[in-house]
Amino acid sequence: MTQPQHDEGATQDRALVRLTMTTMAPHWRPLAVSLVLLLGTAALNVLPPALLQRAIDGPIAAGDVAGLWPLAGLYAATALGMFGLTYAQTYFLQQAGQRALADLRHRLFEHMLGQSQSFFGKTPVGELVARLTGDIDALNALLSSSVVTILTESVTLLVIIVVMFSINWQLAVLALAVLPVLAIVTRYFRSRIRRSSNGERSALARSSSFLSEQLQGLGLIQLFGRQQQSTAEFDTFSAGYRRALLALRDSSARFLAVQEILAAVGLALLLYGGGQGVLAGWATLGTLVAFIQYTDRAFQPVLRLSEQYNAVQIALGAAERVQRLLTTMPDIQPPLQPVALPHVRGAVEFRDVAFSYVDDEPVLRGVSLCIPPGQSVAVVGTTGAGKSSLVGMIARFYDPQHGQILLDGVDIRQLGLDTLRRAVAVVPQDPVCLAGTIAHNIRLFRNDISDADMQRAAEAANAAKFIAQLPGGYAYHVLPGGANLSVGQRQLLALARALALSPEGILVLDEATSSIDTATEALVQEALERLLKTRTSIVIAHRLSTIRNADRIIVMQRGRIVEDGSHSTLLAQHGIYARLHRYQLVAASE
Repeated sequence: MTQPQHDEGATQDRALVRLTMTTMAPHWRPLAVSLVLLLGTAALNVLPPALLQRAIDGPIAAGDVAGLWPLAGLYAATALGMFGLTYAQTYFLQQAGQRALADLRHRLFEHMLGQSQSFFGKTPVGELVARLTGDIDALNALLSSSVVTILTESVTLLVIIVVMFSINWQLAVLALAVLPVLAIVTRYFRSRIRRSSNGERSALARSSSFLSEQLQGLGLIQLFGRQQQSTAEFDTFSAGYRRALLALRDSSARFLAVQEILAAVGLALLLYGGGQGVLAGWATLGTLVAFIQYTDRAFQPVLRLSEQYNAVQIALGAAERVQRLLTTMPDIQPPLQPVALPHVRGAVEFRDVAFSYVDDEPVLRGVSLCIPPGQSVAVVGTTGAGKSSLVGMIARFYDPQHGQILLDGVDIRQLGLDTLRRAVAVVPQDPVCLAGTIAHNIRLFRNDISDADMQRAAEAANAAKFIAQLPGGYAYHVLPGGANLSVGQRQLLALARALALSPEGILVLDEATSSIDTATEALVQEALERLLKTRTSIVIAHRLSTIRNADRIIVMQRGRIVEDGSHSTLLAQHGIYARLHRYQLVAASE
């Protein structure tokens, strides 16, 4: 049992060190200034007890009141110097830490954006949000508070120990006799606190994931009256988190209590043994008083370090998770030397393509298909036939396990991802809208798209009419997820976006009319009839009435192409397409 925990702890330690070094390295200058100032702070911190010793053994013992003034002045100057150095050291450390965290946050988000679709299919959105928020916040707490305390107190403790032994080694041994016991206690509680901390973070992650899922499906919960059951389930997760948090707090409280007791025992040993030393003559009263202060200052760093232990354990887990995410490489890798594609004709070819999301569960089985430039192709079939997987691979959301996909005769794996995805415009079944203006949603961060190009795309998609009716037109502010737009309006906007971002090349529509009303479907259909004549297009259709005018209809079943031809040709074959068409006619007449 202890070996896996030790291995896990060592992994987290290495992850924190590696992440800290790679993140802080570009900001070494303010960090170096902070460390130099830290040494000055630690040096000044040992002066007050030394000044007190000199005052007691010198002017006070001799009754020289005037001799106290220089020492009092030095004491005050030391206090002011410590204030200034501490402020400057904290300032420069914060400069380095916050800049490094901003870089890390940017680096992590950029790394997430570069991941492939398979990664997002396996990783919950709530977990990714937790990496960018909760884990970064934990590292922020470490760099903004804990690191300052740990560095300051560690250096201070080391300097104090050196000074104590240089002044009187007998008193130093008495004062620090409990430190080995404290080290053993720390090692014991370290594993307990780390285990409790990991349990607390895991319980919090489970609770957060459940809460995110429930809020996303709130409409479904209300529709079927599941509020009471969801509340009871959330209470279970909340109770688990409470127990884990209490276990962590209990271990931390016990650790702090034991440390306080050991500090008191150390001081008692010093008072008894030091008092004997003063009476025996091998220590002065001033030295004993100074050592009492030194002992207090030696244990204060230990206590402060212990108070930061929980934050450090949380940061260790956060660093390990962030580091693991940063080292997760995308399944889809861009080529080292991408092939240029100056002009897209739109020829698409599948050569014996096989693909599966899970081993031994094939989705596409040896698909071969050739689509000449400018042809409109409809893909139909029952659920699970492989339609969406087929068109998704054209944009290289996934790579086939076998075979090739070619665009204008070039294997798409040899094209840069930016080049490929500018050449392939995808309109998904569930259109996505971002918070921002209508213009922002059509341009989608592309500043090179002019207002005229944007408006032409909206007109071609039949979206210009509804945009003109919105307050502000293209400046109308869309809520997150397009909450203030209808499904049909979001679909028209998605079509306009595809046309604006990819004015030439291939247009892919993944059941773009399956969730919209009849009036909007007519607008989309009218736009498609114009567009399909000008470019290569691949349309996944559920309603067969919307694709009867396609140049070619592909029928898929169990990952294979089983029929291929025009609407009239396939009806004449009396095969799968004819049967699907007949079922839809019967359903429409009922």
